[in-house]
Amino acid sequence: MSTERVICAGFGGQGVMSMGQLLTYAGMLEGKEVSWLPSYGPEMRGGTANCAVTVSDKPVGSPLIASDATCAIVMNSPSLDKFESEVVAGGKILVNSSLIERKVERDDVEVYYIPANDLAIELGNPKVANMVMLGAYLEANQTVETDSVLEAFKKVFGPSKEKFVPLNKEALQKGSNAVK
Repeated sequence: MSTERVICAGFGGQGVMSMGQLLTYAGMLEGKEVSWLPSYGPEMRGGTANCAVTVSDKPVGSPLIASDATCAIVMNSPSLDKFESEVVAGGKILVNSSLIERKVERDDVEVYYIPANDLAIELGNPKVANMVMLGAYLEANQTVETDSVLEAFKKVFGPSKEKFVPLNKEALQKGSNAVK
C-alpha cells in the first residue's frame, strides 16, 4: 500500500469528518501509521469542511497534504473546485454526482462519479451518503478493509450507535458496487 493521502471534503453536516475519522481509525486498527487533520469553514453545519487523512506503512512525517493528495473524495461543487488540482497525476477523485453536475476537467487522474445521495436515499437514510462515498473509496483504493471501518464505527461512535452498523455496512456495499 505504501502511503495514501486522502482529502475528504464537503459542506459541514455531510459527514466528511466522520468519513476521515473512520478511515484513520480503521488504519490504526490494522496497525498502520495514520494521521487525521480537520479543517472547518466559518460555521460547521453548512460551511465548508474538509480533512486530510494519511494512512501509511511508514511513519507519517506531517499531517498536512499540500498538493500531493493521492485521492480526493468530494461531496459538493465548491470542494471539487478547490481540491481537483490538489491530487497528484495518477491519483483518484471520487465525485458525489448527486450534488455535483460538472465533470472533472483533468485527464491525468482516475475519476469515479458516485450518486451518493441517491444511493443513500435508496437505503432509506440520506445521512449515510458519506458512507456510500467511503465504500466507493475502499473499492477503488483498498487502503483498509471494510470490516475494519465497521469496527472503527463502533469505537468512534460508541455502543449507543452500534445499532446503525448494519445500515452503514449496506451503505459501504452500495458505494463499493457503484465503483465495480
